[in-house]
Amino acid sequence: MKLTFSPASPFARKVRIAAIELGLIDKIELVPATVAPGQANEEYSRITPLKKLPVLITNDGDVILDSYVIVEYLNEIAGGSLIPEYGPQRWKAKTDHSLINGMLDSMLLCRYEKMVRPQGSQWQAWSDDHWNRAWSGMARFENQGELLNGPFGIAQIGLVCVLGYADFRFADCGWRKAFPKLDAFHQKMLERPSVKISVPPAA
Repeated sequence: MKLTFSPASPFARKVRIAAIELGLIDKIELVPATVAPGQANEEYSRITPLKKLPVLITNDGDVILDSYVIVEYLNEIAGGSLIPEYGPQRWKAKTDHSLINGMLDSMLLCRYEKMVRPQGSQWQAWSDDHWNRAWSGMARFENQGELLNGPFGIAQIGLVCVLGYADFRFADCGWRKAFPKLDAFHQKMLERPSVKISVPPAA
């Protein structure tokens, strides 16, 4: 299998963590890819018109899109337990992950607004709104002891990627001081090899 990725992508990191946890990382070739707003990449667009990371290309040549769908695929072929199979726990995990993915989307848009959009065209209120979505999500997870102390699964992996991306791109945002329970969770998660190995390089 092949996985398109960038070391800076929290979405690709999510898949890498899952692949390590599931014992599949040695069966996946990591293929570096670069995508950025306003920059053409015709070769990558032929793989996915959305031009997003990551994409998994299976041994049969099938293309699987979206980090969650990729994790679900890997979890299935490995017989893993990163995603509950049925019942309330499954829907709670999927809902938590949807919130986490939305937080990552908002953080990425904030990054683009500040670093990519031309000076004079930036919309501060729009950026503030997206940052508040991510921050409010952190506040919600701060009070979810069941998730912070529960078994390692898709929601925990996603939350690790949110907090790691906050450190990577928004180092002065102060999330650790504001959310001490998330800080403790993140420090504990960094003891896992899959999490530690996948930390983004210094910005």
